[in-house]
Amino acid sequence: MKDKKIKKNSTQENGSERSPHHIVSYIDNLKADIAAFFDLNAEHSFRTFDVHDHFGVQDKKVRQLFNEILHELEEAGRLVYNNGSYTAAQNKPVNKGLSGRIDRVNKSFGFAVIDGMDQDIYIEAELLNGAWDGDIVNVQPLTKNHRGSRNGRNDAGKNRMEGRVTEIVERTNKEIVGIIEINPRYAVVQPDNKKLFDPIFLEIDETGDAEDGDKVIVTVTEWPTRRSQAEGKIISVLGKAGNNDVEMHAILAEFGLPYQFPETVEAEAKKIPDKISKKDLVGRKDLRDVLTFTIDPVDAKDFDDALSVRYLEDGIVEVGVHIADVSHYILPGTELEKEAYRRATSVYLVDRTVPMLPEKLSNNLCSLRPNEDRLAFSAIFEISVLGKVIKQWFGRTVIHSDRRFSYEEAQAVLDSGEGDYPAELTTLNTLAKIFRKERFKNGAINFETPEVRFKLDENGKPLGIYQKERHDSNKLIEEFMLLANKRVAEYVYAISKGEVKNTMVYRVHEAPDPDRLKTFATFVAKLGLKLELEEENKIAKSMNAMLSKVEGKPEQNLIESLAVRTMAKARYSTEDLGHFGLAFKRYSHFTSPIRRYPDVMAHRLLQHYLDGGASVDKEGYEVACKHSSERERLAAEAERASIKYKQVEFMSGMDKELVFDGIITGVTEFGIFVEITATASEGLIRMTDLGDDYYELEKENYRIIGQRTKKIYAFGDAVKVKVKDTNLARRSMDLYLDGTTPGYSRSGGGNFRDGGSRGGSSRQDSSRESSRKPRERKSGGRSRKPTSAGSSPKPKKRGR
Repeated sequence: MKDKKIKKNSTQENGSERSPHHIVSYIDNLKADIAAFFDLNAEHSFRTFDVHDHFGVQDKKVRQLFNEILHELEEAGRLVYNNGSYTAAQNKPVNKGLSGRIDRVNKSFGFAVIDGMDQDIYIEAELLNGAWDGDIVNVQPLTKNHRGSRNGRNDAGKNRMEGRVTEIVERTNKEIVGIIEINPRYAVVQPDNKKLFDPIFLEIDETGDAEDGDKVIVTVTEWPTRRSQAEGKIISVLGKAGNNDVEMHAILAEFGLPYQFPETVEAEAKKIPDKISKKDLVGRKDLRDVLTFTIDPVDAKDFDDALSVRYLEDGIVEVGVHIADVSHYILPGTELEKEAYRRATSVYLVDRTVPMLPEKLSNNLCSLRPNEDRLAFSAIFEISVLGKVIKQWFGRTVIHSDRRFSYEEAQAVLDSGEGDYPAELTTLNTLAKIFRKERFKNGAINFETPEVRFKLDENGKPLGIYQKERHDSNKLIEEFMLLANKRVAEYVYAISKGEVKNTMVYRVHEAPDPDRLKTFATFVAKLGLKLELEEENKIAKSMNAMLSKVEGKPEQNLIESLAVRTMAKARYSTEDLGHFGLAFKRYSHFTSPIRRYPDVMAHRLLQHYLDGGASVDKEGYEVACKHSSERERLAAEAERASIKYKQVEFMSGMDKELVFDGIITGVTEFGIFVEITATASEGLIRMTDLGDDYYELEKENYRIIGQRTKKIYAFGDAVKVKVKDTNLARRSMDLYLDGTTPGYSRSGGGNFRDGGSRGGSSRQDSSRESSRKPRERKSGGRSRKPTSAGSSPKPKKRGR
């Protein structure tokens, strides 16, 4: 009786598995699985036992269920039955559901990012239907009953939307970068991209000039199925992994970013005259006699903005914000225009800039170099001593820069009052401080996330890591660029005729999602910090107060980084949605057309309206805005990847006995992430290397606790660590706590699930297999043994 009672209770605890709703949901999803199998293999026919074998069905009753489902699909017109075999029906009705892009967080799961939806759709790995990171897919949301009982999980996320991929609309990883491993009978390429988990198989006679350990670019010729692995062919051999140029080119290729201009583009650029002609000056305001200078980083090669200063009567100062007139040279329909659109942004890696425009434009004709006449698009403001803009003018100009300052040189003049143009620089700095104070008063958020910089030798090897400092000279330039961007957007809006407002390219930043803000507030509360969320107009003030409290503390970088992640992501749009972070009602990007295509569009639109033109059609500009936002995202990811690589490379050369101060930046069920304070480098301490106890994750409290010792490691805790291992290929670093003895090195780990610390975003791949040799996939519920000890068999070719 006791045994029966126990079984009864067990059944009650898993009641969802017994519920009629779940049974219906299970059959519906099984039917969708079978239909998807036929859709993906539409050119083939299958007998019933082929289907049983594919799904690994052994039980007689389940086989009968499959046969009934096949019959139902035939009756519904999804399948055609002929001579004992089923085939996918042509022109079958398909419920495509939602469409979105896959973000493969780790090996266990991913998300479908749907345009217009605040919440991403969570998808288990086995429900991705072969989709890879970045693929455009159709997604079917799952019922709560199905979500709550999958794989015995009772923590599926009460409010989280989950789904399954029903169709792969577009494969985006057409060219993949990775390291090739050549074996006697086959070769495999393991992608560098940590969000791609499938190795790519190559025939041994298809490796060409590649050598074992080379970085290569492959194109996928056969996508993986449940029975076979991905297959591909080499399209480029970059060189030996570890070489600086090879690694930087590999990062660009990994994110689909070009590093060479097509010959047609270079040829078109060469034809542009080197000197400004009289024809070029027609219709331009001549400002060559007005004091003008640039302030840029010391290592800058292009100068796309300049400031002019002229004192007027009654204490009024005229300040000109002059921007390189890129749209004068980049004309619609030209090869230069097509390439600028395709790239949409310059890319800034650790050791190089990959420009949006060819060098003749970016470093010469469109660079506001000192002592040379240059064509510009200007925003000129008459400003009172109290920082009030009294008058403004926008239009095309010709300027002559009198001086090129680095930020450090301009700061030295501000600090000492000596050097070139101290009065003008002081005037600009005073006005900039007024503008800055006004922004924060209106609700702007003070995000000043530090930028990591490297000291490199002639071969690109990192000799040191430092954080870029921001001085008044940096903030001075920033405030006047913000002023120009804001005023251009407001001007275009204000001169609209009638109810339909002029089409414009805006830089928009929407208010943060309340749930994400609440999660962030709950987290910082555990660190003794308070964030007020009761009134929306007080969020920014509260956020600034909280960020001010952590300034200069070890957790500053961590808190600021999390605060930025909590905010919505800024993007380009023709919709006038405002900029929450800057507290601007409307805002555009006007000031960097050398490196941002949206600025080129803004210049063209502004000139069109200055010429009296009517509002243009939004559709084409909106497509360009989305494209530019996506290219910006890829460029930012490439920049982060190059920084991560150089951080790991720098740390790989450190004495293994050195002890570093660090702060816990993430807690997961397989270990804790620690950022080394001195180098801003992040590494992982695996659970197996904690050693003294068995630790469990308390997800809601962002910490792990030892079962026996009750020792706690929590998000934000200061720790002392040593470097255990570095892996340049994966851009990852393993650490261990000072005073402990690490376990044996092992690549991989447990399930890579987010511990709630970074909103589901993985920083390094801790779930990959240690071997890059391909493994045969399971089929029919049985696994095949390797052909010889210590090696895996050659993957089975795709079944026909």
